Amino acid sequence: MFNMFFCKCLGYHYSSIIKYGEHDMEEFSLIQALKQSYYTNSTLIRGIGDDAAVFRQSSEDIVTAVDTFVENIHFSRKTMSSFDIGYRALAANISDMAAMGALPAFYLTSIVVPKTWVEHEILSIFDGMKSLASEYGMDLIGGDTVSGTEFMISITIIGYVEKGKARYRHLAQPDDVVFVTGTVGDSQAGLHILTHENTYKNEAYFIQRHRQPLPRVHFSRGLLPIERLALNDVSDGIANEAAEIAELSKVNMTLIADRIPVSDAFNQFPKELQHQWTYFGGEDFELLGTVSITDWPKVEQSANHAQIKATKIGYVTQSDQEYGKVYLQDNKQTTQIMKHGYTHLK
Repeated sequence: MFNMFFCKCLGYHYSSIIKYGEHDMEEFSLIQALKQSYYTNSTLIRGIGDDAAVFRQSSEDIVTAVDTFVENIHFSRKTMSSFDIGYRALAANISDMAAMGALPAFYLTSIVVPKTWVEHEILSIFDGMKSLASEYGMDLIGGDTVSGTEFMISITIIGYVEKGKARYRHLAQPDDVVFVTGTVGDSQAGLHILTHENTYKNEAYFIQRHRQPLPRVHFSRGLLPIERLALNDVSDGIANEAAEIAELSKVNMTLIADRIPVSDAFNQFPKELQHQWTYFGGEDFELLGTVSITDWPKVEQSANHAQIKATKIGYVTQSDQEYGKVYLQDNKQTTQIMKHGYTHLK
């Protein structure tokens, strides 16, 4: 394990050869290419160069998350460049930090590399991550790399949040407002455009939303003055995200169809796909949340400061006997939305 692929190589002065296509790359050279020349975070005591990184923090709570991405399951080189793969993988982790109200600080990246990948593609993946990380002052502090039969990338992210200010899914209460940032369904629309050749309106916008989504960190950080708030990032569709909050908070929710925000030109797609992408598409990495009606103006204020849109899309209701249910109110008819967004072990 390196304090990325880096530690053992630098600490014990040995290196391994990794196969990239028809070329061999010495692991020490890769480490040197990826090692940061300086670190941004003052809490970091020791970065790449030993068996593990060391950081010191006593004034804030530490938040951490991990995500793993597998080629042809979570991404494809047919629809994304290596740069976009790295960018989007880290964006998913940063979005987890946003959902917790945390500021991302460090990340560790481990990869499994098959022979079908070449050196410049691997470096481009790290360039994609670095590009996004620089927007938040994040440091790469470790990871690992090995050869394998299929490409996989796993990212561990570490962030900070003020003591007692982490946002949890179990904090929704009856009569809360349900809201979502931005627009939903864009990422899946972008994927559809990339995989179904045709002429589309706002094509570049939808593709960008799929390849390089923007985590809502600045918005969530602006919500710190709110005492009680439930948040969930829209990675698996708003139906799934709403159900997760409802289940853990032991409440139910009602979403109002004509309030769900979608992009201009979204209506160019078939109605069935619009419905699927809106409620079950996911990967937009927007934030779905609940907040008391009295604190709603603070949500709007934070959205304005972050230069994004936050929209009321429903309300939380008291559960009698059963909870965790999400209902959709559409044309004066109310039906239950079943939880069937993307699940990773299906």
